[in-house]
Amino acid sequence: MPKKKSQFTDADDALLEELGVEVEVKKAAQYTKEEERVIAGFEEIQRFAEEHGRSPQHGEDKDIFERLYAVRLDRLNELGSCHELLQPMDRQGLLNAGADSASDHEVEMDDDALLEALGVEAQSGSVEELKYVRPSKEIRAAEEVAQRERCEDFDQYKELFDQVKEDLKAGTRQMIRCDNKTDVKIGDLLVLKGQTAYIANGGEKFRDQNGKTDRRLRVIFSNATESNMLQRSFQKRLWEDDTARRITTPSDLGPMFTDQVVEEDRASGTIYVLRSQSESSFIKEHRELIHKIGFTNGSVEKRIADAANEPTYLLADVEVVKTYKLYNLNANKLENLFHKLFACAKLDIEMKDRFGKPYKPREWFLVPLEAIMEAVELLKDGTLSDYVYDPKQAKLAKYNGR
Repeated sequence: MPKKKSQFTDADDALLEELGVEVEVKKAAQYTKEEERVIAGFEEIQRFAEEHGRSPQHGEDKDIFERLYAVRLDRLNELGSCHELLQPMDRQGLLNAGADSASDHEVEMDDDALLEALGVEAQSGSVEELKYVRPSKEIRAAEEVAQRERCEDFDQYKELFDQVKEDLKAGTRQMIRCDNKTDVKIGDLLVLKGQTAYIANGGEKFRDQNGKTDRRLRVIFSNATESNMLQRSFQKRLWEDDTARRITTPSDLGPMFTDQVVEEDRASGTIYVLRSQSESSFIKEHRELIHKIGFTNGSVEKRIADAANEPTYLLADVEVVKTYKLYNLNANKLENLFHKLFACAKLDIEMKDRFGKPYKPREWFLVPLEAIMEAVELLKDGTLSDYVYDPKQAKLAKYNGR
């Protein structure tokens, strides 16, 4: 079998020529620059396979070079022209024999393009000099989490946080658990990781890379810090925090003042206002002013059924003059709020029960019905804390702070 010319010396050539033997000169294969680049890239994959005994695999837990080779091998398998070019040298069977062919102009085997898809960029022309670039998911996560910093104008918000604390104690505000349907709006009060958060204002709305609306929020926290978080990020953190809560506003107590109740509303009980039918001279004289404000989880009618035999009802029948069905509220706290408001007008009377024992009834007040109804309206619009009851004028008066 004739040998390649490159394996013989000049003397060997002369001898063969005298013997009449022609030396076969096999031309070296000619490749385009594009093909040379494809072959060089495939040879890198082959070296990897030789070192590791397997083809390169995808996965974030894999070395960045292996991920690069895996992407490159996928592209080679997709392109028919590359298949034809590389098949003769594929001694390890790395190419997929059943790969679909693609047009030659799709051969874009540039390493930079492949690295970009992996979140990596090349520092120079060599693929071996790499600089780590955070994946887009990681970049978005960092963008979402804004560092808290000291709130320089916290004095403007301190009174609000103090008032919210008092309202929660009084029962005029409630804390409702957040879920994946919880929305966030300017002016909202929420609890995140144990800190009360107030959404003070927001920036211009924009669409993120997924086409969803978002914006920056200025969030003031009760520990005198603030953050400019993305709205969608803040919502996500609420959903992920099992202890996150939305703090209602007094106007959220709507079902208490209406007969329209939705399925999600949770009954809390009933606050009732009663008027005594006692024949006591004092009570008869002030019947239109003396009212009992009470609470029951059950039926008001059942509660007062035996009123004539119970000292708490002044040992007499009573008239139900007003009731308020409560939903989503701590009714006991709300009842106590009214008792505190009208404490200065509490009825001071001692009676004897049916066994002759002295008894001082509670929850009765020298307050006209109009004042009680006005208190309900003020509670509804969130301004009840601005008022006190003036027993001399028998009406509510604006609190002057003294």
